[in-house]
Amino acid sequence: MDVPVNEIVTTCMSLGMMVSMNQRLDAETIQMLVEDAGFTVEFVGVDVQESIEEIVDTNSQLEARAPIITIMGHVDHGKTSLMDYIRKTNVIAGESGGITQHIGAYEVTLEDGKKIAFLDTPGHEAFTAMRARGAKVTDIVVVVVAADDKVMPQTKEAISHAQAAGVPIIFAINKIDREIADPEKIKGELAEMNLLVEDWGGKYQSQDISAKTGKGVKEILDKIVLEAEMLELKANPNRNAQGTIIEASLDKGKGYLSTILVQKGTLNVGDYVLAGSYSGKVKALLDERGATRDSAGPSTPVVLLGLDGAPTAGDEFHVMDSEQEAKKIASRRNQLQREQSVRTQKHLTLDEIGRRIALGDFQEINVIVKGDVDGSIEALSDSLEQLSTDAIKVNIIQKAVGQISESDIMLATASNAIIIGFQVRPSLKARKLAESEQIDIRLYSVIYKAIEELQLAMEGMLSPDIEEKIVCNIEVREVFKISKIGTIAGAMVLDGIITRNSNVRLIRDGVVIYTGALSSLKRFKEDVNEVKKGFECGISIENYNDIKVGDIIEGFEEVEIKKTLKN
Repeated sequence: MDVPVNEIVTTCMSLGMMVSMNQRLDAETIQMLVEDAGFTVEFVGVDVQESIEEIVDTNSQLEARAPIITIMGHVDHGKTSLMDYIRKTNVIAGESGGITQHIGAYEVTLEDGKKIAFLDTPGHEAFTAMRARGAKVTDIVVVVVAADDKVMPQTKEAISHAQAAGVPIIFAINKIDREIADPEKIKGELAEMNLLVEDWGGKYQSQDISAKTGKGVKEILDKIVLEAEMLELKANPNRNAQGTIIEASLDKGKGYLSTILVQKGTLNVGDYVLAGSYSGKVKALLDERGATRDSAGPSTPVVLLGLDGAPTAGDEFHVMDSEQEAKKIASRRNQLQREQSVRTQKHLTLDEIGRRIALGDFQEINVIVKGDVDGSIEALSDSLEQLSTDAIKVNIIQKAVGQISESDIMLATASNAIIIGFQVRPSLKARKLAESEQIDIRLYSVIYKAIEELQLAMEGMLSPDIEEKIVCNIEVREVFKISKIGTIAGAMVLDGIITRNSNVRLIRDGVVIYTGALSSLKRFKEDVNEVKKGFECGISIENYNDIKVGDIIEGFEEVEIKKTLKN
């Protein structure tokens, strides 16, 4: 900006900030200083901090590419059987079609020579984890549902993940060879979810198949090809390669192996690759059978050997012109990531939504609702959706029964959502993941409170005075019934510290059973004021005796948050 350093330091001091000449400033301060000097500022993310020149392909350079398919669905509904059948027929059809299981993606060549790339992701977790990092790898999602079962919660979850990503869905209704199979019932259940298949006059393609006998498998492959033709998938093979990391691992003998999917251009052995905050020269490319190959074109999955670290699933990779350039950007990204993880808040909280609405900078709020019973969830979801106005829309991107799981956190990360839990709690792993991903989880036991807080946030006025702080999680290992006293729980403190004054909740299978206070806290026969993580204790809850082995007791305290006047 051509402003002397002394002037900037003086301005900062007048704002009450003592800064030195080579100190990094936070975003708000930078914005004030820049605007003060008569300039505008634009912030960029870690990925574009060192700008990689985006090559724009002209229509004449584009050639048709194979579609990339992810198969999703409930456990035991036949995803693996369908993949196995496709692979067997593929091997019979000709040697050109490779099979991949260990690398997480494989390529199938149909009889007419057309190719399809399948992503072998473990359910929807990997799919969402990748989308959470901005990677839209999948072109089409195939959702497998068993005709002798029903549309299960995991299937609904898979569908909501695919819808949130805006990816076309094809339904494969499997196990039609079984006597009790009823494909029409499945189509009816899908219709109840506003997913009308073509047989019922809707827009979603579906196919009745039997992965065991192979009936309908050829037809579903044809439907995938048809859907892909409608998408007009194209890429330019004659340029520096660009694509996405599917997964990465460390092999003791070979070093870092990265499973990658080339999306544009052609990757050759000897190219200099930048992936996330790692770089390296391509020493070898391996296909699904572990055989070496010289190059990989668009929509081709291969294992890359040569990076100096294991990038994260969903990171983009780019081929750079020189090794120095790749290394320079990788080390710069590494430094920025370290700084950003310390400084930034990545995800939305209700307070942040309130602040942004007050500034007029918000049109849509994504919400995930989890509850203890289906009726409550329906009522809460409908009430929240009705809060939508012309200016701000409330999207319920998923609603389900049960405790808040890790996949809910990943979906919230991917779609920038807040999670509302009604009479349920996050699992220990989900709570830790939410802390690291900085996802806002709001837990309520009164429906009106949840509606009211979201409404206040939408009015740009939310400012909570009392915040609940979880201080410990305790697992009940043994239960003792003592006359005149009641039930005593022999328990182990899993994390945090339980104190005599803590309020407690009894949680069974992720659902809140009772909220109250402690009546006693003991170590052996002695009354104590606190018990730390890793120690055992005896607990009795005031006016409550229905404690069972395996229950989780959650200690919490209510912390008053002072309202501060922000400039």
